[in-house]
Amino acid sequence: MPGTSFFHQARNNAWSNHRLYGVCERLTIQELDTKRTPFSASILETLNHILTNDWYYLDALIDGGRGRACLADEMPSATLGKLAAAQRDADMRLMAFCEQLNDKDAIRSIELTREDNSKTLETVGDILSHLFVYQTHQRGQVHALLAVTSQASPPLDDYHLDYDAPMPRIDFSSLGRKGA
Repeated sequence: MPGTSFFHQARNNAWSNHRLYGVCERLTIQELDTKRTPFSASILETLNHILTNDWYYLDALIDGGRGRACLADEMPSATLGKLAAAQRDADMRLMAFCEQLNDKDAIRSIELTREDNSKTLETVGDILSHLFVYQTHQRGQVHALLAVTSQASPPLDDYHLDYDAPMPRIDFSSLGRKGA
């Protein structure tokens, strides 16, 4: 059933964001704001980018009506605490959306307005698949940027197997959701 698969991906997404923010919260302001290469954003800019893209796709999925306005402010939060709270809220809303998803919903078409104002039709399942891959890629960027800070990058791959179950259960208890 698509809902179950997407829910697990949404849950992994929330877990990974939670772990990543847990490390980022221990960084100095300078470590958060420093651009380390000419082609990369700072850690704080990348985390804001992840959030605004979550808002954009989630808005489309729930027919929220904001569209590209979700992306208008590239830095909706200059402080990590407010950003972490907003990301946690987006993650919880995405999990709730995926939890109720069924086969019919997964193939429903959604209209997306692209950067050039063109419109495309995509299925809910395709949007979710894109979003989860995009999230993984962007978190990977932050993961790489953390390598040159005072904090070690958190493991983000120990999530779904029974062998790894104690780790996500511990983290999800702090998110207010059950681990298994």
